[in-house]
Amino acid sequence: MDGAIDALHKEFAGLRTGRASAGLLEPIHVDAYGASMPLNQVGSISVPEPRMVTVQVWDRGMVGAVEKAIRESGLGLNPATDGQLIRVPIPALSEERRVELTKIAGKYAEQARVAVRNVRRDGMEMLKKMEKDHEISKDEHHLWSEEIQSLTDRHIKGIDDALAHKEEEILQV
Repeated sequence: MDGAIDALHKEFAGLRTGRASAGLLEPIHVDAYGASMPLNQVGSISVPEPRMVTVQVWDRGMVGAVEKAIRESGLGLNPATDGQLIRVPIPALSEERRVELTKIAGKYAEQARVAVRNVRRDGMEMLKKMEKDHEISKDEHHLWSEEIQSLTDRHIKGIDDALAHKEEEILQV
């Protein structure tokens, strides 16, 4: 369940909110050395200003490939190259794009909720099997079922809180 929340936070970090974040570029892969590599393995990502991300590419020959990967990432970013440093200005979001991002955040949150519920289902099935095999009593089964449900409720609330925070961050003008 904690893994589902961690994955959700990583997905939320990749959503562009109009403020610069190093997590914004982390999902981008670059075709480098005959393989697809994460951007952070070909250069250093930093945030020198609130609306600017920079990538210091380690290999001069990879600058073009990194710039192309950022441009074609679908994030609506337009990188500018300065030697081995790539500057990526973060443009302000339109109202339409903000609404679209809140919908995407909602989808990410729903995926996390489904993952948490799947863990709950697996736990409940395991309890049923243990009771059937006489490894635990009915009372223990009931007690552990309540504990699993309590954990599930706490994690779902955590997901809902994270979603509300992200939506607020996206919709701030």
